[in-house]
Amino acid sequence: MSKSLPYSVKDIHYDNAKFRHRSLFKVITQTLFTSDMRRECVSCSTGKLLGLFMIFGLACLMWTHANKVPSVSDGLAKGIGTDEEQKVVTDVGKKIKKLTRRAPRLPPRLSRNEKGTSGTLNGKTNEPDEEKWKARQQNVKEAFIHAWSGYRKFAMGSDELMPLSQEGIDDLGGLGATVVDALDTAMIMGLEEVVSEAGSWIESHLLERISQKGQVNLFETTIRVLGGLLSAYHLSGGDQDMNLASKGPKPTVYLDIAKNLADRMLAAFTSSPTAIPFSDVVLSDFSALPSLGGKSSTSEVSTLQLEFNYLSEISGDPKYKTEGMKVLAHFKTLPKVEGLVPIYISPDIVLPWNADHSGEYLFIFFDNLAMKCSPHSGQFIGEEIRLGSRGDSYYEYLIKVWLQLRSIQDGNFTYLYDMHEEAMRGVRHLLVQKTIPNELVFVGELPLGSNGTFSPKMDHLVCFLPGTLALGATKGITKEKAMKNNLLTFEDLENLKLAEDLAKTCFEMYSVTATGLAPEIAYFHTKEYFESGLDGGNKSSEYVNDIVIKQADRHNLLRPETVESLFVLYRITQDPKYREWGWQIFESFEKYTKVDSGGYTSLDDVTTLPPRRRDKMETFFLAETLKYLYLLFGDHSLMPLDKFVFNTEAHPLPLGGAIYLEGGSNRKGSM
Repeated sequence: MSKSLPYSVKDIHYDNAKFRHRSLFKVITQTLFTSDMRRECVSCSTGKLLGLFMIFGLACLMWTHANKVPSVSDGLAKGIGTDEEQKVVTDVGKKIKKLTRRAPRLPPRLSRNEKGTSGTLNGKTNEPDEEKWKARQQNVKEAFIHAWSGYRKFAMGSDELMPLSQEGIDDLGGLGATVVDALDTAMIMGLEEVVSEAGSWIESHLLERISQKGQVNLFETTIRVLGGLLSAYHLSGGDQDMNLASKGPKPTVYLDIAKNLADRMLAAFTSSPTAIPFSDVVLSDFSALPSLGGKSSTSEVSTLQLEFNYLSEISGDPKYKTEGMKVLAHFKTLPKVEGLVPIYISPDIVLPWNADHSGEYLFIFFDNLAMKCSPHSGQFIGEEIRLGSRGDSYYEYLIKVWLQLRSIQDGNFTYLYDMHEEAMRGVRHLLVQKTIPNELVFVGELPLGSNGTFSPKMDHLVCFLPGTLALGATKGITKEKAMKNNLLTFEDLENLKLAEDLAKTCFEMYSVTATGLAPEIAYFHTKEYFESGLDGGNKSSEYVNDIVIKQADRHNLLRPETVESLFVLYRITQDPKYREWGWQIFESFEKYTKVDSGGYTSLDDVTTLPPRRRDKMETFFLAETLKYLYLLFGDHSLMPLDKFVFNTEAHPLPLGGAIYLEGGSNRKGSM
C-alpha cells in the first residue's frame, strides 16, 4: 500500500502565480556576486581579466548614453531638435525604461483548455458549436421518451421495467418507483405529457400504495420516492421560485404525500435505541426493524439528510431535520482512520466487551491504528473501508448537506465541512494509487480482514467522487470565478486535480471495453497485482493493459456516476472534453442497450460483441443517467450548481438564500 501522496507541488499548476519584483541592478549584482561565481572568478586569472573588461564596457556604455541622449525635458525647454531627433530621444528613453522596469504583477490566468472554449469564442457565443450540443441534448430527450414509453406500455405503476420480457417488477417496495424517480427529469426536459401522466398517477395511486404496502428500505425509499416528490414540489412552483410544470397536480399534492411518507419512515429513527436508524420500515403500521444480521450500511444511514432537511424547511416542521441530523452529529463523535470510515455500522447498543468491566472500551484495529469505541452507542462494524458500495454516499452527503445548511446563522454545521476535508485527505493518502504502465489514477480499497492491505479494486460507484471533489473545491461556482476571486486553497487545487485525474480513469473504464460501456467493477494493474487475459476487449485502447475486468464484474446496470461527474466537472472547469466524453458514453448506451419495443436494458458482459443482455431497466437510468447527460449538453443556467444541490438520486433541491458563512470566512468556502 502506498503511504505517500502521488501528487507533489509541481503537479499543481497555480493559475495565480506571481513574479517576484526585482530591479535590473539587483538581477546583475545577484548574478555576479553569488558566492559560487565570486569564488570561481577570484581563483581564475582569466576570470579576473574578463571581469575587468566587463566593468570597463559598462562604464563606456553609461558614459556614451550620458553624452548622446539628452533628456526630453531639456530639449523641450530649449526648443532645440527636430521632430525626428525628439522621436529618437523618446524611443531611446522608452527602451531604457523598458529595460529597467519591474516585471508586472500578473492576474490569475487559466490555461487554454480551462477557458471555457465550448460554446464561446472571444466572449461571444460560438453558435455552430452550441447548435451541435442543442441537437445532442435533443437526442437525450428522445432517449428519455423512448425509455418512458416502454415503461408506460408494459410496467406503469410497477417499480421497474423488464424491457425484454415487456413486464414490470416490484423490487423497491411497490411504490411505483420509476414514476416518481423520472418525474423531475421530465419537468427539466419540458416534457409536459410525461409530467401529466406521472403526476396524475402519483395523485391517484401513490398515497394508497404507501398506506397499504409493507416493508421497504429506508434509504432507497428516501432517495428515490421522497426525494422525487420533494424535487417535483419545488420544480412545479411549490417554493414560488420557479415552475417547470404547466401540467400535472398542484405542488401541495407532492408535499402532502411526501409528509405522509416521511411520517411513516420516522419510525426507523424513533424505534432505534441509538442515533443510527433501522434499515427497514413497515409503512402500513408505522413500524421499523433492523436489517438481518443487525448491521446497516454506512452510506444508507448517512444519506437521508438532504431530503429530511428540505422537508422540514418547506413544511415548517423541524422533526424531520432533527432526526436526520442526529445521525451525522453521531458520526462526528465516532473514531475514524484519517477521516475514512468502515462500510457497516450497528444501530443497536454495543455491549461492553467484558461484563465485569462495564467501564472498559472496545478496541477495533485498522492496520496499526487502534480505534477506541464507547460501548454504549451505535458503532462501526468491521474494518472494510471503500468509497464504492455501502460507503459512497456518506462522503457525498458530507459536503452536500453542508452546502445546504451553511447559510443558517448560528447553525454550527461547519463540522460537516471539516469531516469532508479530513476524509478527502485520507483518500489521497491511503487510497489513491497509479496504474502500470500508463499511470491512471484510481481509488482502491482497504478490504475486510486484510490488516489494511491495499486492494486495487474500484467500483463504478466510486466515479461519483470526481464530482464531489470538484463541488467541494469551488462550492459550485466555476473554477475561473473562484480563481479570479482568490477563493481556492492549495488543498482545493489538489482536490480539483485529483477530480480530473479520476474522471479520466472513469472514462477509460468505458473506452477500454468492446462496447464502450463500463463494467460494474474494475481492477488496476499495479506493482503488486496483475492478471493477464482479463482486458476489456478493446485492443486499440491505450489503457488495455492498465485495467483488469474479472468475469463476475463485467455487467453494466446503466449507472450514472461517471456522467454525473462529467456534468459537474464541465460546469466547474468549462473544459469541453467532458461533453465529448459524455457523448461517447451516450452513443454506446444507444447502440447496445436500447430495446426497440421501448426502454433500455442492462448488460451482462460489456467486453464481448454482441453483448449479452439482462432484462432490467433501473429507475436511476431515467432519474440520473439521462438527466445528467441532458444537463451536460445544456446551458449552464439550467440547474446551476451554486443554486441547487442534487441528492444521490439526482433529484435537485434548492439551496438556501444566503451563500456566506458567519463572518464571511473564505477558508470554509464562502463564495
